[in-house]
Amino acid sequence: MNVTLAVKQYVSKMIENSGPGMKVLLMDKETTSIVSVVYTQSEILQKEVYLFERIDSQNRETMKHLKAICFLRPTKENVENLIQELRRPKYSVYFIYFSNVISKSEVKALAEADEQEVVAEVQEFYGDFIAVNPHLFSMNLTGVARGRSWEPTLLQRSTQGLTSVLLALKKCPMIRYQLSSDMAKRLAESVKQIITKEYELFDFRKTEVPPLLLILDRSDDAITPLLNQWTYQAMVHEMLGLHNNRIDLSRVPGISKDLREVVLSAENDEFYANNLYLNFGEIGTNIKNLMEDFQKKKPKGQQKLESISDMKAFVDNYPQFKKMSGTVSKHVTVVGELSRLVSDRQLMEVSEVEQELACQNDHSNAHQNIRRLLQNPKVSELDAVRLVMLYALRYEKHSSSNLPGLMEDLNRKGVSERHRKMVQSMVEYGGKRVRGSDLVTPTDAVAITKQFFKGLKGVENVYTQHQPLLQETLDQLIKGRLKDSQFPYLGPSTLRDRPQDIIAFIIGGATYEEALTVYNLNRTMPGVRIVLGGTTIHNTKSFLEEVTATASSGHGGERSLGAGRYPSRR
Repeated sequence: MNVTLAVKQYVSKMIENSGPGMKVLLMDKETTSIVSVVYTQSEILQKEVYLFERIDSQNRETMKHLKAICFLRPTKENVENLIQELRRPKYSVYFIYFSNVISKSEVKALAEADEQEVVAEVQEFYGDFIAVNPHLFSMNLTGVARGRSWEPTLLQRSTQGLTSVLLALKKCPMIRYQLSSDMAKRLAESVKQIITKEYELFDFRKTEVPPLLLILDRSDDAITPLLNQWTYQAMVHEMLGLHNNRIDLSRVPGISKDLREVVLSAENDEFYANNLYLNFGEIGTNIKNLMEDFQKKKPKGQQKLESISDMKAFVDNYPQFKKMSGTVSKHVTVVGELSRLVSDRQLMEVSEVEQELACQNDHSNAHQNIRRLLQNPKVSELDAVRLVMLYALRYEKHSSSNLPGLMEDLNRKGVSERHRKMVQSMVEYGGKRVRGSDLVTPTDAVAITKQFFKGLKGVENVYTQHQPLLQETLDQLIKGRLKDSQFPYLGPSTLRDRPQDIIAFIIGGATYEEALTVYNLNRTMPGVRIVLGGTTIHNTKSFLEEVTATASSGHGGERSLGAGRYPSRR
């Protein structure tokens, strides 16, 4: 089960289906993101796609020498834009692909608009989600809840995205959901409805053990998105923000023009692919090795180019050298900025206390350490408020809880009222009253050893004690011990075998720490394949925005639409 590969294959097939010749790729805002995450522009250029346009762009030129490959979400707006396009076609021929199910009436409307008979093909290719990593997908949706209920349009979009993942992976699953979450039940029912309605699409070859879709709610584990991270991809997202594989570095002091925005994609960057899940200490060492390797391959001035063959060798190696040069400067810049932020914001000290709050059971020590950090002028407003949130979630019902005192400390530190109010919002969002599980499993403090070397090596010990709740949930599921009383099946189930193909989806957003958990389970559990998705992928900032929005508002497969041009469905 590989969501990146599924989307890549759809895109490749669209381009192949259009045959040889120059092409334009016509997309909407969302499908542009879907394609750009799995393919670079230069890769698509090699497939004779010379132009990328948006269907909603008003001033596109007429270019009859180009074929149009349209990859669009089946929204009313896109169908309307396409109808206008077909009435006055700008390109010679149109190959139309919808990223999800489209109604017969809309296909009929397109057929009627196609008076010049320029449409060669209309198909559904179910790439209606962002494939972030091979085992991680997102819908790029934030603010999905109104209190404890769905924002209606976002329930529909999540249903479409999730059913499209199932179709892309060719899975017709049993569904389990988190009983404590009404939103999880609603999404489960909504997905089931589509599977029932479109049963022909989901008629995949039966496997001995059916696949399983597990629907979870972020509010059951509000601790994971609040913690600082120490693996490369997760750190980048936490400290710099990673959106559709892009990082905005424009605010980095002294940044050069060509590094203001960089792309980090495991598909096209070997160093990044090899370091995604490594901790910060190891990345530092690997960056050093990358630099040394680069220095060896770097041309040593002009004096070496004495003969035609020297020059030819240089020119032959230049693209590879240039690519390596770009990789080196990009990662050195990113890791350098991460290092600066870790140092400036005292993140090692902050993270140690966060992990202690998340994993240990020593109220007095935790309280003391938070107060000490809140008095440290280098500790940022965000880090101060997240420490107090973790304390509020962890010691909500503790007999000695001193949340009012810590709130006063935040006030004295000059933390804005907006941030201070978020503490209460966080407890309302993910406190004991709403959780279906016990979040905190205390760890024996003696068992945790500090093995720091130059403040980096051993990061995996002190700074990564915490395991997301997802780890335990999936572990119980794989072992056949996940309680039906907490995670019921939707509808009758005779399934008692341990599932092998699992799609876990978190309403309210997943995290890169949870993606690491899934990556490790896939690696260490033979015969088990897990894919994780979320309405979005959170870092602390985006999670706080989600919680605030919730609080303030609450009070695979493919289908041709037939052989020939506008046939009925098969």
